[in-house]
Amino acid sequence: MSVRPPQSLRQFHSTDSGFNVLEYELMAERASSLGRHGLKLETALADLRAWNPERHSGDERENLLNKASDAVWAFFIQREICGLRNNRDIIQRYAIPNEVLARVGAVRR
Repeated sequence: MSVRPPQSLRQFHSTDSGFNVLEYELMAERASSLGRHGLKLETALADLRAWNPERHSGDERENLLNKASDAVWAFFIQREICGLRNNRDIIQRYAIPNEVLARVGAVRR
């Protein structure tokens, strides 16, 4: 009886082929974009947490909430593009407030 390795471990293309080079570049770009979106999310959440009712108006808080929810939405979409579908870990890791999550994906006029 012979044992055959799983087909998922077989290499269809050599490492020098154009396909693997392109795939490597695409993966690098996805990772870079995910990092940029993560930084935007961190900045938006930090701005929201820095809001103080004594120094800022309620309208500024609304703008910060909208900015944070847009950053969360963009980050979630970028994660899905990378194949990461579960967002619970990100919600906990970044401590995204429920107030922001409630606005994710909402279209404002």
